Amino acid sequence: MNIPNTELPRIVIIGGGFAGMALARKLLKEDVQMVLLDRHNYHTFQPLLYQVSTSGLEPDSIAYPLRKITRNSKNCFFRMAEVKSIEAETNTIHTNIGELVYDYLVIATGSKTNFFGNDSIEENGMWMKTVPQALNIRSLILENLEQATITEDPEERKALLNFVLAGAGPTGVELSGAIAELRNNILPKDYPDLNPAEMNIHLLEGMDRVLPPMSEQASRKAQKFLEELGVKIHLNTMVKNYDGHLVTTNTDLAIKSETFIWSAGVTGAPVKGLNASAMVEKANRYEVNVFNQVNGYDTVFAIGDIALMKTEEYPKGHPMVAQPAIQQGKHLAKNLKKLIKGEKLEPFEYFDKGTMATVGRNRAVVDLHKWKFSGFFAWFVWMFIHLWFLIGFRNRIVTFFNWTYNYINFDKAARLIIRPFKGHEKSMEIERDKV
Repeated sequence: MNIPNTELPRIVIIGGGFAGMALARKLLKEDVQMVLLDRHNYHTFQPLLYQVSTSGLEPDSIAYPLRKITRNSKNCFFRMAEVKSIEAETNTIHTNIGELVYDYLVIATGSKTNFFGNDSIEENGMWMKTVPQALNIRSLILENLEQATITEDPEERKALLNFVLAGAGPTGVELSGAIAELRNNILPKDYPDLNPAEMNIHLLEGMDRVLPPMSEQASRKAQKFLEELGVKIHLNTMVKNYDGHLVTTNTDLAIKSETFIWSAGVTGAPVKGLNASAMVEKANRYEVNVFNQVNGYDTVFAIGDIALMKTEEYPKGHPMVAQPAIQQGKHLAKNLKKLIKGEKLEPFEYFDKGTMATVGRNRAVVDLHKWKFSGFFAWFVWMFIHLWFLIGFRNRIVTFFNWTYNYINFDKAARLIIRPFKGHEKSMEIERDKV
């Protein structure tokens, strides 16, 4: 890997997501050698991936080069690599570009899409965990609209204009709302030869309400907003199969569709090599103690989505969202410094800053402890928070400009098919959610 030998403690971080980034930024000025590894050379702001997939933003608005993090420190290095396995007995990791010995290892590999063993959905559906996948969805949506304008077969046109999303969590709700706004505001302008009424957005949810992780008030408001946008919501409905053309469910509902997006769950993305006792098999996450140490290991840590820390308040682990990852990354930086100095470690305590989801223009829902609100003010709070947490001044400015332009003109500026894509000819091996 061409990492210089050093007498400083070497801390290796696997993953440049929210957790890995938070940790890396806190270690830059410390007396350690830090090596950050990721299979991409950029950090992805995943909460806004849905805007890339629906033509609201270009990828460079939500991506940040990882080398910008390490470039101002002579003891910090970035390597674009895919970690294959961990050999804890010798403190060694094996990657596609070589091996590296560590003093302390931090696993921050995040999560991947969970298909719950349904091979047909994995093979034929679309999902959205990376920038390439978001671009694939954008291309597929736009290509299907183009195809719908030229087909003479009404059944084919209907299938091309049916958009089906499985999973009404924040991703499914935000994505379906954005597609509905594309239909309501863009379709009449860009595709005057298509009837917007023929374009249907179906949101399927296995539970009895949308946004199950949020409050019932937020669920009711979100459902109301979606219905106002024209989204057809199907509750207590689970997808059984998708063959590339037909979505079948556990009910009588069956929908012909050329665009099926799976957003119904995630699971951990572990690295091979650690003992099976370190894993919570059902969740596919490493079980960690209150110091984020992986069970059975003193020098191996896990943070973010891949870490499952059981506490009295969170017996199934913390939510797999950005805030626990960021807080664990910052906290572990303090504990690693204490560990190196031989000081007592401090247990991690999660501070829940609330949950929010946007449902299109001027519509959002926010749960902040005792305060729950929705509508325009919630939408404004959602925008401010997401701009604040975007990494990089340029990204904030570009995103703010795009949002302002879209708001004033009822437009989406990124309606470009840069990389043509066809769902039934895809080969997504390099883009799947693998570590």
